[in-house]
Amino acid sequence: MDGSRVAPLVGIVGCCLVLLALLAPYLGLGSGAVGTYYAAGALNPLVGGLFAAVTTIVLAAGRTGRTDPATAAGVALVFGLIVAGVSLAWSLTVPESIVFQLTTTSLIEFHRWTLALVSLVIPASGAWYTRALGLV
Repeated sequence: MDGSRVAPLVGIVGCCLVLLALLAPYLGLGSGAVGTYYAAGALNPLVGGLFAAVTTIVLAAGRTGRTDPATAAGVALVFGLIVAGVSLAWSLTVPESIVFQLTTTSLIEFHRWTLALVSLVIPASGAWYTRALGLV
C-alpha cells in the first residue's frame, strides 16, 4: 500500500464527511434553526467547513502531482488541525438546551459529536501523508 497515494484519498474522504455532516442538519431542520444551532457555540463550524473544502482541493492536487506533495501534505495537516479545532471548540461549547429545543428527533443529539469525530480524520491523514513522504 502506497501511503503517498492512499493518505490524501483518506483525507479527501474525511473532508467530504465533514462537509456532509455540516449539511445534514439542513435536511432535517429549517435553515433558521440550523443558523441558531451553528451560531450557539464559541465558533461557527461552517468556518471549519470552508477549510475542509479548501483541504479537499489541496489534497487532490497533491495526489495528482499538480501541487508539490510536500506542500499539500503540510497544508492538509495545518488546515486539518484548524478544522478539528473549530469543530471540537464548537461541539464543546454549544449549549445542550439549544440542541434539545431544535427538534423532537434524537439524531441531532449526536450530530456535534459525529462532526467532531469525523473532523479528526483530516489531521490524521495529513500526518500520515507527511510521514509517507518522509517529511517527519
